[in-house]
Amino acid sequence: MPTQLPPSWARPLGLVRVDFAPAHRQPSAVSMLAATIASVAGSLAADALLVVIGTAVFPATKGYVHFRFSDYAKLTIIGVLIACIAWPIVTRISSSPRWLFLRLAILVTLVLWLPDLYILAKGQPGQAVAVLMLMHLAIAVVTYNCLVHIARVRTPATAGPSSAIPHHHARPGI
Repeated sequence: MPTQLPPSWARPLGLVRVDFAPAHRQPSAVSMLAATIASVAGSLAADALLVVIGTAVFPATKGYVHFRFSDYAKLTIIGVLIACIAWPIVTRISSSPRWLFLRLAILVTLVLWLPDLYILAKGQPGQAVAVLMLMHLAIAVVTYNCLVHIARVRTPATAGPSSAIPHHHARPGI
C-alpha cells in the first residue's frame, strides 16, 4: 500500500484488493477496442435473444415497451461502455483486477435490478420484469468475460498479445 494514503484506508482498500501497485501491464488499446466491440455486440445479441425467448415463453409480453430494440439498446450500450471504461481503471488500481472486477460486476448488476424491482412494484408485468432482470445479468456476464479475456492484463516483462498473465495468476481468490 502506498505510504501517501492514510493508514486508516489501508485495511478497507486491502479487503477489496485495491493496492495501487499492480505488477501487470495495462491491456493494450487494440485489445480494449476489440473487447468493447465484442461486449456491445454480444450484449445486444444476448438482449435480443432473451426478448425472443421471453416473448415465446410468455406470449403476454409481446409488444412490451422495454422489449423494443430502441428502448434497451441505448441503455445497454451506455452500461457496457461504462464497464469498458471501468476495466482499465480496475487494472491500474488492483493487483487482482479480475477478482475486483467480478465483484464490481455483481454489485452493479444487483444495483441495476433495483429499477426493475421498482417497476414491478409499480405494476409492470412480472414475467416481463423477470426477462429484463435476465437481460441485465446477461449483459454483465458477456461484458465481464469479453473484457477479462480479450483485454487481458499483460506481464511486466513483455507487452505482446501472447504475454497474458497465466490463468492461475490472473484470478487469485476466485
